[in-house]
Amino acid sequence: MKTFLLRIHFRNAAVLVTFATAFLLRFPPSLADDEDDCFKTGTCSFLLPPPPTDNSDDIKKKIIIGTCTGFGALLLTLLVLGVCYRWRQLRRKRSHMLPYVQQSVLSNPPSVEEAENGGTYLGVHLFSYKELEEATNHFDSNKELGDGGFGTVHYGLLKDGRAVAVKRLFESNFKRVEQFMNEVGILARLRHHNLVSLYGCTSSNSRELLLVYEYVPNGTVADHLHGKLAKPGKLPWSTRLKIAIETAGALVYLHASEIIHRDVKTNNILLDNHYSVKVADFGLSRLFPLDVTHVSTAPQGTPGYVDPEYHQCYQLSDKSDVFSFGVVLVELMSSMPAVDITRHRQEINLFNMAINKIQSHALHELVDPSLGFESDYKIKDMITSVAEVAFQCLQSMKDERPTMIEVLDSLNAIQNRNNDAVQLKNGYESSQSSMSVSWVSSNTSTSTNY
Repeated sequence: MKTFLLRIHFRNAAVLVTFATAFLLRFPPSLADDEDDCFKTGTCSFLLPPPPTDNSDDIKKKIIIGTCTGFGALLLTLLVLGVCYRWRQLRRKRSHMLPYVQQSVLSNPPSVEEAENGGTYLGVHLFSYKELEEATNHFDSNKELGDGGFGTVHYGLLKDGRAVAVKRLFESNFKRVEQFMNEVGILARLRHHNLVSLYGCTSSNSRELLLVYEYVPNGTVADHLHGKLAKPGKLPWSTRLKIAIETAGALVYLHASEIIHRDVKTNNILLDNHYSVKVADFGLSRLFPLDVTHVSTAPQGTPGYVDPEYHQCYQLSDKSDVFSFGVVLVELMSSMPAVDITRHRQEINLFNMAINKIQSHALHELVDPSLGFESDYKIKDMITSVAEVAFQCLQSMKDERPTMIEVLDSLNAIQNRNNDAVQLKNGYESSQSSMSVSWVSSNTSTSTNY
């Protein structure tokens, strides 16, 4: 039996209609003074004849339409509830694996008083703005170590004698709070000898958002390859291979910790006085759970290093860092910047230039002459093998690139071997990218399709 509630205007009466053999009419007691018996009792039942047969089809159609509409609304509701439930599960899982800290910082930010008293937040020491202003001599421009798209970095000396690098986020950067919290949240829980150490920060309620890092005195890899510290022969191949291996090790650690750096480049690879690597700048880094293939997000990063698939399809993955690292490998071999608008149009991006040179058997035109590629067979063998690894990293499709652990294994093998050719980890499927052609290394005894 189906029940429908209808409201009609019949002497101000509300009618409840129950489909059966009769219609039951209920009238409000306010009409009890009416002379009709129905109004005196408040209720009355009428046995009505069945509806005319010529309208039965219309009624059936209305019932069918109503039933279908209700069923469709139910399915839509269940779908929305399912999506919301799954979204909440993922949010809960992500917050459990890594405090991405935006919510926690905003909901319970450290006070300025806590900073003044040397408090901590998320295990990170809180500095006062005044303390860091004094340490940097009022952010003296002569002590500026560098600048980027998000802020400037100044050299500072704390009262306890520690040399520090103080990052000062631009006021015009509308994402500065997000990047500040992101970097604090990530570096507060990571410990690796090839990652820059975060000494502390100011309170999020401070006059300015400042991040305090260990001071790494020997500039960046970019400085030594094609910047202010670049000199022919100053950075030999053995040192460059060491830099590549240590950087790869840091990225392996990040990926194992479910973090994508998202801005791997030679400007973000710092060097100490022993040319040991310190990977820096985690403002764009993202959580990347191990059980997902990619995260959909707007492309960010530095031109010349951004994964083409990420740029075109908005799909970020750990293989995006692999592509960027491939560009770093080419820089280490060539001493050329990732982007140079003075080069030929098709070689403005270094990765395009590298692919063209490798495919045309012209690696000697890419490699820095000061490395001894033409004069030292052992160096030529190692550089050629590293070029093969870089070529795999630079594949246009992420599924055709190796993982960072495979890259690290290959680089370690290249460093440790003598003359045996080293390919990527056994069992790794050869790349079939549209930008790849069959290429035989001049030093390998077997052909490999790349």
